[in-house]
Amino acid sequence: MKIAVIGTGYVGLVTGTCFAETGNDVVCVDIDAKKVEKMRNGIVPIYEPHLDVLFERNIKQGRLKFTTELKGAVDDAEIIFLALPTPPGEDGSADLSYILGVADELGKIITNYKVIVDKSTVPVGTAEKVTAAIAKNAKVDFDVVSNPEFLREGFAVDDFLKPDRVVIGTSSAKARKIMEHLYKPYVRQGNPIIFMDEKSAELTKYAANSFLATKITFMNEIANFCEKVGADVDMVRMGIGSDTRIGKRFLFPGIGYGGSCFPKDVQALAKSGKEYGYEFSILDSVMRVNEEQKVIIMPKIKAYFNNDLKGKKIALWGLAFKPDTDDIREAPALYIINELLKLGAEITAYDPEAMDNVKEKYGNKINFASDRDSALDGADALVIATEWQVFRNPDFNKLASKMNQKVIFDGRNLYDLTEMKELGFYYSSIGREVIQ
Repeated sequence: MKIAVIGTGYVGLVTGTCFAETGNDVVCVDIDAKKVEKMRNGIVPIYEPHLDVLFERNIKQGRLKFTTELKGAVDDAEIIFLALPTPPGEDGSADLSYILGVADELGKIITNYKVIVDKSTVPVGTAEKVTAAIAKNAKVDFDVVSNPEFLREGFAVDDFLKPDRVVIGTSSAKARKIMEHLYKPYVRQGNPIIFMDEKSAELTKYAANSFLATKITFMNEIANFCEKVGADVDMVRMGIGSDTRIGKRFLFPGIGYGGSCFPKDVQALAKSGKEYGYEFSILDSVMRVNEEQKVIIMPKIKAYFNNDLKGKKIALWGLAFKPDTDDIREAPALYIINELLKLGAEITAYDPEAMDNVKEKYGNKINFASDRDSALDGADALVIATEWQVFRNPDFNKLASKMNQKVIFDGRNLYDLTEMKELGFYYSSIGREVIQ
């Protein structure tokens, strides 16, 4: 099939590349000429495991192309995917200006029937708005479909090629048949393509992300309470995770969620509720607790140093909001950096992928190490903010020899308490006993 993907951000690039991988001819459109030129030369603008292999292969085989010309991309396309940003506005609502702006242009340039797909995460009712924007100028038939993405950063390629489910919102039999044909290669193992109305599909994405964010936040609250009463959150997690009604996933406590999806989607759903006269009380609490959780280790750090961190050297492991990505949007590490800088601490950070993005934000306000271990040189404490695999099994004797003090504040509960006690570390984590 011939496909146009408008927008080459995280969702658009993964979507276009994975559609090309199953034999479709894909043209990706972006207004950033420099970015387009880089992609034409085989440079992937984001870090996502395994994406580079598919990207290079499909460019070489001519199935994946890039352009800045919207009309040229959509003329031959049977299906047009809108994978444009929907950033939160000042009031927390999703900004639809990019999507509606492109929809307006599409109405002027399409010359035959198209299926136009909202792939971006959008509020309930967006399909109607996109339809109206296109219809204002269109002289041909078209259908607007809602097809939300469920891609986890770090696992996006696998999630796309082997989805748990494909959700498609459409009231058109013609569009349904086309979309079913497009997605059949991805569900050969029997996972469902779920057809529904457009509004239900739009809400499904927000509901899924908001539920997962709520699950994470609930577990973080349990962890915080464990510290008050002397319980061990790891034991509690295993106890409740073995209940099949609850499940084991998203129960690991830490310093809150971040990234491009959960924060803005929870916020947008709560704002959408208010627009319809409904208060999502749970989501309001989730957002408040998560903001507090991002800096939950700061009181522990301040208490250890008797509220005097001026000149103290802090090693920071992890900058991305989660492992296997270079995405720093709403990353808890940034909140911790801001607090440490306010207190006069000197920070040396290391992350396998996200350092360039953080350098753009902080410049020379913090130091950056070339590897995990060199970040520890002369450190008075180590703070762990992201659970990269490379941080899970360090040489603790080497770590101790590099640091001024054997002190770790672990926001991701990477290490065993008994081992930390045997090694003689001061070790403070989330929802567990402090080893000292």
